[in-house]
This record gives sequence, C-alpha cells and structure tokens, in this order.
Amino acid sequence: MQKTSKQFDQVISECRNLFSHKLTDYGASFRVLRPSSLTDQLFIKVKSLRNFQSSGISKVGEAAEENFMAIVNYSIIGLIQLEKGVADDFKQENTEILNLYDRFAHEAKELMLKKNHDYGEAWREMRISSITDLIYQKVLRTKQIEDNAGETLVSEGIDANYFDMLNYAVFCLIKFSEEKESFKPDFI
Repeated sequence: MQKTSKQFDQVISECRNLFSHKLTDYGASFRVLRPSSLTDQLFIKVKSLRNFQSSGISKVGEAAEENFMAIVNYSIIGLIQLEKGVADDFKQENTEILNLYDRFAHEAKELMLKKNHDYGEAWREMRISSITDLIYQKVLRTKQIEDNAGETLVSEGIDANYFDMLNYAVFCLIKFSEEKESFKPDFI
C-alpha cells in the first residue's frame, strides 16, 4: 500500500495543480454553485466517460484522464461547498480555498488507505469501465439524496459519496499512469 500512497499523492498533485491554475484564471467562481449543480457537473463528466468507453469516440476531444481529473476536482469542490455553503459572490482568498482543497484531499487519502486495507486493494483487479460505473452509481445516489433534501434513513450522506467518487477517479488515474509506464513499443 505504500506504492498506492505515493501514487495517490502524485495524482492529487496533478489535479491540484490544474485546480490552482483554474483558480488563478477564474477565481473561486465555483462558490456560487449549489451542491446539486456540482453533482450535475459530475454527472456530465461520468456520462462522457461512459459514452467514450462504449463508443471509443470523443467528438469534443477530452481524454478520459481529463474527465477523471475533473471528477477529482469537482468532488473536492463539492466538499468545500458542503462545508462553506453557497456564496452570492466569489471573492475568496485563494490560499483559504487551496487549504480546504488540501484538507479534503488528505481526508480522502486517509479514507482510501483504510478501505484499501479492508478490501485488499481490489480496485487494482477491476476494469476502468467498472470503476466508472461505480462513480456513476455514486452520482445517482447523490442526486437522490439531494432530491430527498439531504435526508437518508440508513445511508451515508452526500459528503461520503463525494469522497468515494474522488477516490474512484484517483484509482482510474493511477491505472492510466501504470499503463503508460508499462507500455514499451516494439521497434523493428
């Protein structure tokens, strides 16, 4: 699991770098979004992934990796919004937003390490398409919880689903990075 811990950190570093650049470009404009809007953004990304996985065609040209990175970042944004609430403007300190990003990424990693221990890193034997389906399921669950005004009888809340989507997306990004490392073209 030490390898997974390092790989998780590398993926999060790349996602955070993208998030930080977008934060510089757009400010914390996401602060005006309600959690349900973020869930719908996650829905769009996972639908795009499923369509690409089924057809092999992306007319927009987004790579699967870009969509998984977006899922990581939208999940963290969702967690930020759940904690801070929706703002009418987005005048925020970038440092505060990045600190929240780091905190939620750390909490996701701690959760991932616990689950990896219990499940024996089963995700390593799974197909990326199956993990994508699990993210889709989590998005649909989150939408249902939101439609129920956040009320659940026995289920975890919206935050738990955001954490799971984040970690599943990280697993896919790790799997992509391992595929690239193991690819060795044959030269004639």
